[in-house]
Amino acid sequence: MENNLGDYRKEHGFSQQSLADQLGVSRQTIISLEKGRYDPSLPLAFKLATVFNCRIEDLFSPGEH
Repeated sequence: MENNLGDYRKEHGFSQQSLADQLGVSRQTIISLEKGRYDPSLPLAFKLATVFNCRIEDLFSPGEH
């Protein structure tokens, strides 16, 4: 899965840690998501979309992985 999470995070002025704190996950989870090592659960994807006021599809798209 490909994602634009890092771009959205930076555009909204979040550090990896502040985003992780807001979502109730570890900073390592945010790093893994941004690097494409980990695909989010559906509830986490919805939380991310809510934080960034966008659609899940704006953050994540099917990729080669």
